[in-house]
Amino acid sequence: MPVLTLDRGIILKSTHHCNALRAADIGKTVCLRGWVDRRRDHGGVIFIDLRDREGKTQVVLSPDFSPDCHKNGEGIRNEWVLWIEGTVKARPEGMVNPKMSTGEVDVYVQTLKILNKSQNPPIAVNDTHEDAPEGEDVRLRYRYLDLRRPRQQRLVRLKSDFLFAWRETLHKLGFCDIETPILMKSTPEGARDFLVPSRLNPGMFYALPQSPQTYKQLLMVSGIEKYYQIAKCFRDEDLRADRQPEFMQIDCEMSFVDVEDVLQTFEQASKEVVKKIWNINLTENFQRLPYKDAMEWYGSDKPDLRLDWKMFDVSEIGAQSQFQVFQQVVSSGGVIKGLAAKGCVDFTRKIIDDLTQFVGKYGAKGLVWMRVKPEGVETQVGKFFTPEQLEALRIALGGEPGDMLFFIAGPKKIATEAMGQLRLEAARQKGIPLHEKPHKFLWVTDFPLFEYSEADKRWYAVHHPFTAPRDSDWDALIAGRYGEVYAKAYDLVLNGVEIGGGSIRIHDAEVQEVAFKALGLSEKEVQDKFGYFVEAFRYGAPPHGGLAFGVDRFLSTLEHRPSIRDFIPFPKTSSGMSLMENCPSEVSLDQLQELHLQLGRKNK
Repeated sequence: MPVLTLDRGIILKSTHHCNALRAADIGKTVCLRGWVDRRRDHGGVIFIDLRDREGKTQVVLSPDFSPDCHKNGEGIRNEWVLWIEGTVKARPEGMVNPKMSTGEVDVYVQTLKILNKSQNPPIAVNDTHEDAPEGEDVRLRYRYLDLRRPRQQRLVRLKSDFLFAWRETLHKLGFCDIETPILMKSTPEGARDFLVPSRLNPGMFYALPQSPQTYKQLLMVSGIEKYYQIAKCFRDEDLRADRQPEFMQIDCEMSFVDVEDVLQTFEQASKEVVKKIWNINLTENFQRLPYKDAMEWYGSDKPDLRLDWKMFDVSEIGAQSQFQVFQQVVSSGGVIKGLAAKGCVDFTRKIIDDLTQFVGKYGAKGLVWMRVKPEGVETQVGKFFTPEQLEALRIALGGEPGDMLFFIAGPKKIATEAMGQLRLEAARQKGIPLHEKPHKFLWVTDFPLFEYSEADKRWYAVHHPFTAPRDSDWDALIAGRYGEVYAKAYDLVLNGVEIGGGSIRIHDAEVQEVAFKALGLSEKEVQDKFGYFVEAFRYGAPPHGGLAFGVDRFLSTLEHRPSIRDFIPFPKTSSGMSLMENCPSEVSLDQLQELHLQLGRKNK
């Protein structure tokens, strides 16, 4: 093998990228640069697929065309970085590769420069499968190699195009792109803050923003009227496939608006962006569904409407039967939820047993089933029901021959959530290909303003403490009937995934103080945490509201990817680790002393 010398410090220009050459370029002298995707030696002629971010071109090292280049090419391996100059030639008859955009031509190399060598990479960069064969830990340890792969290159570029499309759309609508601080005051917003100690102020801490919430509202007080930001947000919470400790959102706020203005503005903007990036023409208005109906019919505040199965309350019919489980649940204040699983009459007993175990994870004590057949309803508990009651249940659920009817009885919250999960699981068991169905966008509106915690014996804000109540619920708020108060809040749901959310904000200082009181905050706590914020509202705050889109959730849902980590260049693992640089990591004692910090020691 010849000894190859690197061309160090050389910046060499290219005439084309590696996905540009076509038959029209035959005869041209071109310069290309990139990585060796694949090297093959066929009878003394070396073929190299040269790859850059745009694609691949096959280059040929032939002893007849350039003996020196051919000799140097004998030592080249995958992932080496090359620059070549050569002549574009047509591929021989029968050798055209229709799988490559550049498959009609080869470049015969007359000058070859090796810009860098590569060790044998620990992952196959040229692997073309949509799902990588290695475990995620390996991919994240060598993320810079994983990002070279065509599928990851495509997702990175897609995210860039997506954000650019949003910038264009929002700019056209008159929104100003404004940055807000990363070091801010720690405030209660629903998740744990990441804290940053201040060296200049011993014992004091900044927080990384969970969202730019207070700042964007202050921008409305400042008269900006329309703000947006591609904002980094930070939340110290338990992670899963659709959560990361740091994530990106398209954060927006508008003045002099109410709910309808916000929904219309961002529904149209979403349609424009989806058309630009995916060429999907969303002609229908996004469906709207109050929170109460979403929970009642689908058992979720982010229902997947690609599956049109609804659940219904059949407590009244069930209580009239002789089935003691149903009677006891209803008499104790519980409910009976029923669902017609369309086309699932062929579910085996094993599947039903599996579904029974499945709903048990959500607190359900059991699962009652009935098969709808042409001759009538068949069930293992049929002796407790009259034929008329069975028919009434079938009609109430909209059951037809070929359907399976399921029933869950229990406390309303448990029965509703369990049936909502069963709805999706039964569809999975049936093999219904939801990913092949048209995308379903949905506005969920009119959320409760507060929720009560039995554990803490206090009320919490469902969204955040700055959300405005509905106009019709002012009296209940003032009177302290917090469970009756609903919010001017809304979520945008896509295919069962919450991709955005927002609200109309409280813009009156006195009303804001009432909301803080409902949350149990003392005057001192309000002053310490939000004094500057409430004070700003005393200087003429306009009505305002907005929302934020989760960038990576939006992308992963439309791309049918299971994890948002696919769209984050350098993500953390489910335990919050960055494997590539092995962080978080320990810091030196000197660094701790500079920050006036001392680590606690566990008892041995």
